[in-house]
Amino acid sequence: MRRCGQILLGTLMFVLLVGNTLLWAVAVYAAIGLKLLVPAGRWRDRASRLAAYFAQRWALINVWVGDRLLPTRWELRVAAQLRPDGQYLVVANHQSWNDIHALIKTFGSRAPFFKFFLKKELIWVPVLGPVWWGLDYPFMQRHSREQIQRNPALRGQDLETTRRACEKYARLPVAILNFVEGTRFTPEKRARQGSPYRHLLKPKAGGLAFTLSAMGERLSHLLDVTIVYPEGAKSLWAFLAGRVRRVIVEVRGLTIPGEFFHGDYESDPAFRRRFHQWLSDLWAAKDARIDALLARSESESDMARAA
Repeated sequence: MRRCGQILLGTLMFVLLVGNTLLWAVAVYAAIGLKLLVPAGRWRDRASRLAAYFAQRWALINVWVGDRLLPTRWELRVAAQLRPDGQYLVVANHQSWNDIHALIKTFGSRAPFFKFFLKKELIWVPVLGPVWWGLDYPFMQRHSREQIQRNPALRGQDLETTRRACEKYARLPVAILNFVEGTRFTPEKRARQGSPYRHLLKPKAGGLAFTLSAMGERLSHLLDVTIVYPEGAKSLWAFLAGRVRRVIVEVRGLTIPGEFFHGDYESDPAFRRRFHQWLSDLWAAKDARIDALLARSESESDMARAA
């Protein structure tokens, strides 16, 4: 009976979210069409803001629906000053598609709508692919090490994509979301990679460094987001079916070292080493924090069972 109820809940959530997506996609498409028609400059910026506004409303309604139908308990701790007209760089650990919902739930309308880097293949996702393109999300072409060795020119393609995207963001409120691990965490990926962290993959520094260089000191703060699923990360379907019982999200605002806005990551080995060390220290602190949150959650569960 319980499983039947979960299937019904998951189906209802899926239908409601798809319906909401189709509804708001029409509004976003209209704003994108307007953006393509008006000349570059102030009017195109206004059309971009309108498209982002509609997209944020879509995401917030998804969260509203989840809050009313799902049993998920959210523990949100935001230790950062947020403004809807600010410019932020957001870094987060990545475990599941549910991370996006968790981020929208955490930031709401207190910060600009997220722009994040997507794999190029996602442009073909029905309905959403054209929306992401129209919202100026950068589509990244992931190349293997072997492909880059055969054709070194491929190395700079994603950096050039980042540069072009940041040029579009320069005059707009934006929260640039970067899952710096590059993919979702699994224990198998961690072992294959030889990651020095217990709960994280190795962070990829190049795209982050280039974003800082391209955006410059317009970025108000680095928002460091730690997402924890005390019962373990689960699939999107499990979330929709109400099987994700608790989510912890912590946000802290950090000052970005000034030199990282102006250094040359590609050509300056000393700068590259300093940037790698800074990011490694950030990731080590995040790994330790996840460890502490999981330990505390386990202790609380033990106490609840004992009571």
